[in-house]
Amino acid sequence: MPGWVFAIGVSLLVSLAIVLPFFWMGSASGHDFEFHVASWLDVSYQWSEGTFYPRWTAWTNHGFGEPRFIFYPPLSWILGAALTRTVPLPLVPVFFVVLTQMLAGLCAYFLLRRLTGERAALLGAACYAANPNALLMTYIRSDFAEQLACAIFPLVLLGALKITNLLEENTAKRSSILDFALPFAAVWLCNAPAGVIISYAMALFIGWVAVKQRSWRIIWRGAAAIALGFGLTGFYLLPAAYEQRWVNITQALAGGLLPWQNFLFTVTADSEHNWFNVIASWCALLLMLALGFCMLASRRFAFRQTLPGRTREIWIALLVVGVEASLLMLPFTNFLWVHVPKLRFVQFPWRWMSVVALVYSCFLGSLVERRRGWLAVILILVLSVPVAVFLVNNGWWDADEMPDQKAAITNKIGFDGTDEYDPLGDDHLDLPAKVPQVKVVADDAEGADENAVEVNILNWDTEHKKIVIDAREESRIAMRILNYPAWRVEVNGKIVAPERMDDVNQMVIPVEPGKSVIEIRFARTADRVIGNIVSLISLGLVIGLFFLRRRS
Repeated sequence: MPGWVFAIGVSLLVSLAIVLPFFWMGSASGHDFEFHVASWLDVSYQWSEGTFYPRWTAWTNHGFGEPRFIFYPPLSWILGAALTRTVPLPLVPVFFVVLTQMLAGLCAYFLLRRLTGERAALLGAACYAANPNALLMTYIRSDFAEQLACAIFPLVLLGALKITNLLEENTAKRSSILDFALPFAAVWLCNAPAGVIISYAMALFIGWVAVKQRSWRIIWRGAAAIALGFGLTGFYLLPAAYEQRWVNITQALAGGLLPWQNFLFTVTADSEHNWFNVIASWCALLLMLALGFCMLASRRFAFRQTLPGRTREIWIALLVVGVEASLLMLPFTNFLWVHVPKLRFVQFPWRWMSVVALVYSCFLGSLVERRRGWLAVILILVLSVPVAVFLVNNGWWDADEMPDQKAAITNKIGFDGTDEYDPLGDDHLDLPAKVPQVKVVADDAEGADENAVEVNILNWDTEHKKIVIDAREESRIAMRILNYPAWRVEVNGKIVAPERMDDVNQMVIPVEPGKSVIEIRFARTADRVIGNIVSLISLGLVIGLFFLRRRS
């Protein structure tokens, strides 16, 4: 029986053990739970309308919407939406975590079996699936997208090993670029902060090996693989980067979300923030200690030990990346967080423990290869139990969370919006919770004569709305939509520029006396067209490299 079958079985058992508390405590309603579940349900709602790949939300800001799906990577919300339509609603988070951690274990197995023996790969994969960072995300953070991205990290590292020609002599070819580019793109399509983290981690890994081997080929091959990975994400990444100028993206770095406020064991004036930061810091510290223990106990750097080929280079490069990830969680690296491009958008330095967990699992696998090394795995798994119990007891659990989220759509109440995705000129906190889809706006203090305007809504899908207005006089019609440059508004076939309310950026459309047909579409902007073209070109390169590999 193939080893990967055993890896799936082991990872499944570990994943089921992780989600056991869900069956008697309900959903772990962590920090990002409502954000992700609202996205899943919103996407599922739009699939019912016939929109497979949404860009605008239907029910955030209580029906006004926001361009969330332009900026938030798609893989997690597509998977979550699919689960909402295939399994009972209360079990959706359970299935998501189980699938994600099974994937984490399987990917770790594929990596470790190239570095260690079969048994070591299986045990190391189990420990990666149940590492403290994964437990923290499961029980307290509920960042499902980042959890999915971390599950793919081992495949990115495996691709980097192939690019740098460290696994076998004379095997690195142009087609090995695929082994890096595909999982690298998948990480970016799961979670942007995780994409930034893995980009810098692998750039350091490839750069270190290239310098040690004095090889420009490794540099060019690594750059090509990274470029191809970014090209595959063009349909998402280019619009997300370009359209940031249309939203309040700087709110992603508002109070409490700045890197200097989230270094390990940092104390701020917010007691709740400090409470969680201490928990995250201890999880990171445990991983750093585990990495140090496994590195020393594995004796990979023992003076008298001789390692075949370039094996020693692998472990040195891994240790460099692990040390870099550990140091970036400490306050003295703040100058890097300020000056290194986009690093500050990772927000929380303790997120780098995901890389420490990856490197730790590699050294753990090498430790298992030693005589009685399997005892270390048992010890680590046993110690994981009190860590999990502590996180479970300090999380927020709600058995009715998923039905309540579904009821927000069923009852047409909707969800709160997100600060950083709020269109410019708007404060979503000022938006009214309940307003009609179409309303006549008063031009003076006497109020609007709604009887003078007849409204007939022909279609009100999320990205396409059609309304017929029959007015006896000039009128201003307020739509339950936020203004955003991608909206294309036509009145009787002519494109018009919508106005706004005085206090919020609600769309207002002026109409002439008589019958007017208003049609509003979420148009495909130029940046989205260019992004799609870049992704198609990159996909063509992937297909070409695939056939090149098969021919070789």
